[in-house]
Amino acid sequence: MSGQQKDPKAKKTYFKALEERIGYRFTSHDNLEMALTHSSANKKSANSFHYQRLEFLGDRVLGLGIADILHDEFPSADEGELALRYNSLVRGSALAEIADELSLHEFIITGSDVKMVTGKRMQSIRADVMEALIAAIYLDGGLKEAQAFIKRFWVDRISDSNSARRDSKTALQEWAHSRSMGTPKYRELERTGPAHDPEFTVSVKLPETIACTGTGRSKRVAEQDAATKMLLREGVWKEEIPEGKTD
Repeated sequence: MSGQQKDPKAKKTYFKALEERIGYRFTSHDNLEMALTHSSANKKSANSFHYQRLEFLGDRVLGLGIADILHDEFPSADEGELALRYNSLVRGSALAEIADELSLHEFIITGSDVKMVTGKRMQSIRADVMEALIAAIYLDGGLKEAQAFIKRFWVDRISDSNSARRDSKTALQEWAHSRSMGTPKYRELERTGPAHDPEFTVSVKLPETIACTGTGRSKRVAEQDAATKMLLREGVWKEEIPEGKTD
């Protein structure tokens, strides 16, 4: 939406529609309006009525909420696995996806220089507004209500057993950094097959660990395979059992 709502009745209807969508009713709409307002909607640069301060707070509330849920939901997970799951749940792309599920862009108040907040280019805006919305709920209803909102809209992602497996190279790097082990080093060992259909063999190494090797039709796929094998070997990931099998 472009510009701020002026008519109090129109504002009330506008915010009520969002409240029904997110499952939370505000006692005051002041922080909600601020959470939905992009800085471009203000004519004066000194005007601070926009979501940036709330985004800062919402980031921390979301972090606490997700950490608390993961601690309860995965009692046998070590800190490395918890960190991987946490990072996948609080990253900007996850926030933007949930914002899109809510069609949050329909409620964002912008100026004429930000004509659209849909599409990949504006993903960061939608993610920022999601964090600001969480802060607005926290300030209005407290941590309990903010936590309920997070659980409601992150539940599918939290229960996804593969949430920490979407990118094994990133997962391995985050796990290694959480243990101050440095950055994984990849090395191409072999390239076989014809030029139009090669197969790569790649190794990955961390200090004080034995290297793991992976193969693939591209160097990146081979690196992902090697990273996956190291994560499985180190116990960060568990071997998935195909559906229907129990051993």
